[in-house]
Amino acid sequence: MKVHLQVTGAPQQVATDARALAATGADGLFTFEGPHDVFFPLVVAAGTTDLELMTNVAIAGPRSPMHLAHSAYDLQVYSAGRFRLGLGSQIRAHIEKRYGSRWGAPAERTAESVAAVKSIFAAWEGLAPLNFRGKYSTHTLMPPAFDPGPNPFGPPPVLMGALGPVMTRKAAEVADGLLVMPFNSERHFAERTLPALADGLRRSGRTADGFPVIGQVMVALGRTEEALAAAIGGVGALIAFYGSTPAYRPVLEVEGWTRLHDRLNVLSKSGGFAEMRALVTERMVRTIGVVGTPQECAEQIRSRFGATVGEVCCYFPGYTPEAADVADLVDALHAR
Repeated sequence: MKVHLQVTGAPQQVATDARALAATGADGLFTFEGPHDVFFPLVVAAGTTDLELMTNVAIAGPRSPMHLAHSAYDLQVYSAGRFRLGLGSQIRAHIEKRYGSRWGAPAERTAESVAAVKSIFAAWEGLAPLNFRGKYSTHTLMPPAFDPGPNPFGPPPVLMGALGPVMTRKAAEVADGLLVMPFNSERHFAERTLPALADGLRRSGRTADGFPVIGQVMVALGRTEEALAAAIGGVGALIAFYGSTPAYRPVLEVEGWTRLHDRLNVLSKSGGFAEMRALVTERMVRTIGVVGTPQECAEQIRSRFGATVGEVCCYFPGYTPEAADVADLVDALHAR
């Protein structure tokens, strides 16, 4: 199983962090769209490591597919073919109040962004004139002065992040691969994700062969009681944050924790973050995340995703694991 680790978005720290992550033996690096730009760190990492690179994810809705296509194409060239463009959606409050964009039909809109970017790539590769006419954007003009021409490393794959069945099905219909969002559980993956994935592939006339499914997981990693307590605390805090969001409620529903979402949602609106964390039990952390030594976490990751997933993105939220433990986790996941 390939292993991808998150590289920090802080510009002054990226080169150091990227080299440190490469030293663990990881296969790739990914960025998360948080307090820093999602593309810039990968430019730095491309020049300081030889790892695979991925946005995980760039929020598609507020961006023009043309902007996304140019950023992805240039990163593909600069990294000598090591880049994949991961696109995803966001909740309404962030789209409207943080990005200042319009909200609506997130699965449909994200899928259209994927299709538009791929259409632009095809035009640059000389495969077809640019003639994309979508519901949310239209791209029909590409004068020679603005056409970069064929990419010497081929166009980068376009992946799509998803959690629920509708988004997962759309990803399987239009994208080059699926990023399974990290707020998940073994039961949710089996009962909700896999059927939607199969349905989407059937609709697109494709099979699972050659369609990468990249699992993601929040990892509470440690060898001592003290280390594990800090790790469980970090993962639990992120679970509380995610669990307060209506879009993530289905995972809690599958596990029989619907009332937890309702309580977290109310507390999030009043800033009760400490109270939110207190509601997340260790059992919940172990169900939605994985907990233990490097070998134990690797076994739990393989159990959750089975043979469907050949790559995994590991998050260590709210704490910093020992570099040696991360390296051992990578080795354990590489083992089979």
